[in-house]
Amino acid sequence: MKIAVLGTGLMGAPIAANLAAAGHEVRVWNRTRAKAEPLAAKGATVAGTPADAVDGAEVVLTVLNDGVTVTEAIQAAAPSLAHDAVWVQASTVGVEATEDHIALARSLGLEFVDAPVLGSTKPAAEGELVVLASGAEELRDRVQPVFDVIGARTMWVGEAGASSKLKLVANSWVLALTAAVGEAVSLAEASGLDPKLFLEAVSGGALDCAYLQTKGNAVIERSFPPAFTVQNALKDALLVNQAAVRAGIQLDVAQASSARLNRAVTKGHGGEDLAASYYASFG
Repeated sequence: MKIAVLGTGLMGAPIAANLAAAGHEVRVWNRTRAKAEPLAAKGATVAGTPADAVDGAEVVLTVLNDGVTVTEAIQAAAPSLAHDAVWVQASTVGVEATEDHIALARSLGLEFVDAPVLGSTKPAAEGELVVLASGAEELRDRVQPVFDVIGARTMWVGEAGASSKLKLVANSWVLALTAAVGEAVSLAEASGLDPKLFLEAVSGGALDCAYLQTKGNAVIERSFPPAFTVQNALKDALLVNQAAVRAGIQLDVAQASSARLNRAVTKGHGGEDLAASYYASFG
C-alpha cells in the first residue's frame, strides 16, 4: 500500500519504519525534518511538506502531539489528498479534537478512522501496540493491513470517536498507577527504607503488576529514557480531565495526577520518561 505517515517522533518513527519493512511504500513528514531523515535508510521517502507526503497515498496516518498540530498537518496536506484516501488518526488528542477531525475529514471528502494506540516506544518498535480503532465497518479491510504491521491486536469499538474515549479511560489508569508508584517509592526513601523492600513485599501477590516493577525500578535507579514523556503525560492528563468535565463526573485522582505532572515539568523533567514524575514528591 501507499502510506503517508505525518509525524515521526517517539511513536511515529518506529511505526513508519515497521510499515516500510513490511513492504509498504511509505512517505514520511515531520515538522523537524531531521527527525524524519533517519527513516530514509529504512526504506521510507522523506517529504518536505505534508502535501508531498500524502500525494497518491491510500492511507494517511497522523501520529502527532496534539489536536491542533494534527489539524494543521491535514489542512496543509489537503491539496494533494486523494478523494478515496483513508485518514487514520492515531494521535491522542481527546474527545473534542476528535470530533473536529471527524468534521474536517467530512469536509475534505476523506474516510476517517479514529485509531489511538496503547503502548510506548518499545512495543511501537516491535510492532506490538494495541490499536483501538473506531469507524465505518466498510473501512476495516482497507486499514487492517496497516494495523497488522504496527500492532499485536486491533480492537474495533464502534463509531469513529469511541476509541479516543477509550484511550483516555486507559490513560487515566496509567496516570493513576504511575502517580502511585512515584509516591510509594518516595515515601519509602523519605522514611529511611530501601524502596526495593516495597517492590519485594508486593512481588507475586495481588498488589503486584509488571508496570509497578518496571516503573518502580526505573525510579529507584533514576533511569528515565523517554518511552512516554512527562510533558506528553501532562497533555493527556488534561485531556482526561476535560473528558471528565464533559461527562459530568469528578475524577480526583486524575486531577491530582495533573498537578503532580505539572510540578515535575516545572522542575525540568518534562522531556524524561513518565516515571520521572516521581520528582513531584519533593519541594
